[in-house]
Amino acid sequence: MFPAQALAEAMIARGWRVKLSTDARGARYAGGFPPAVQIEEVSSATFARGGILAKLLVPFRIAGGVIAAAFAMLRDRPEVVVGFGGYPSIPAIAGATLLRLPRMIHEQNGVLGRVNQIFARRVKAVACGTWPTALPEGVEGIHTGNPVRGAVLDRAASPYIAPGDYPMSLVVIGGSQGARILSDVVPAAIAALPEALRRNLRIAHQARAEDLPRVVEAYDAAGLMAEVEPFFTDIPRRLSEAQLVISRSGASSVADISVIGRPAILIPFAAATADHQTANARGLVSAEAAILIPESALDAATLSAHIAAVLSNPQAAEQMAANALAQARPDATARLVDLVLRLVHHD
Repeated sequence: MFPAQALAEAMIARGWRVKLSTDARGARYAGGFPPAVQIEEVSSATFARGGILAKLLVPFRIAGGVIAAAFAMLRDRPEVVVGFGGYPSIPAIAGATLLRLPRMIHEQNGVLGRVNQIFARRVKAVACGTWPTALPEGVEGIHTGNPVRGAVLDRAASPYIAPGDYPMSLVVIGGSQGARILSDVVPAAIAALPEALRRNLRIAHQARAEDLPRVVEAYDAAGLMAEVEPFFTDIPRRLSEAQLVISRSGASSVADISVIGRPAILIPFAAATADHQTANARGLVSAEAAILIPESALDAATLSAHIAAVLSNPQAAEQMAANALAQARPDATARLVDLVLRLVHHD
């Protein structure tokens, strides 16, 4: 929802009127949208949830949503319709297609989601948050980047302090709820580092609530200074102060790391649809800003060796930070706005 929210805020600032078309589930995650945004609920559904009866009803619920969205657009005709993927976006984009309204989609990940795949050939533009993005044959993408939160933009291009013989910060994030495999492997990997590195490390590790006790115990047993929490509210500050980040490669995490500009070790979520987290990591890895370790190759010894390689080589770490920054699109929201305006003026 965040790219949609960022675009809504920017368009309202330009004097536009904005509606959010989503289903009841999507509406529950719309609390961050400006009050001026009118939320229009339409029915939608996915085959990925529910029992047999729910799956049988999916086409009918989607069809009802498309009809409702199309009638709403006839009553209050939008200048442009922008889809951000996921099944809640089906009715609005399908309705806009039926009415031949200017329309575009934005894809956060390096592989199009199922819904965006369906509409990629039926829209006027495909905005890509991650570059390169795997696209259907004949479809051209426009690299806008993924919008990041204001708190991240406030820390954009923060000066990087290269690792050395002084206190260093290591940030471990696994998405909004942490990642069990990182809780399993990271403490042992850090404990295996040479003492010269270990004694300087200050660790912030985001772990699931059920994993907290054992992660805390593992760090304590190794004599490591670590903050372990289910959720850090100040991740942008922590990233800006970090010498190294260990993270999943969700689209938002990759964007945050790039905009702030930090060396990273990325461990894509193996079960991500179409392995899109590996695709998300590709740009930073190709730019030599990040090291990628597939889950299948992740163990304490491998991770420890990579951590040591970064933290023992200040010049290389500094270059990784600069390379990450070169991949950033801090103006992603502005690029999205420009694309919307081009569609409106073109039509």
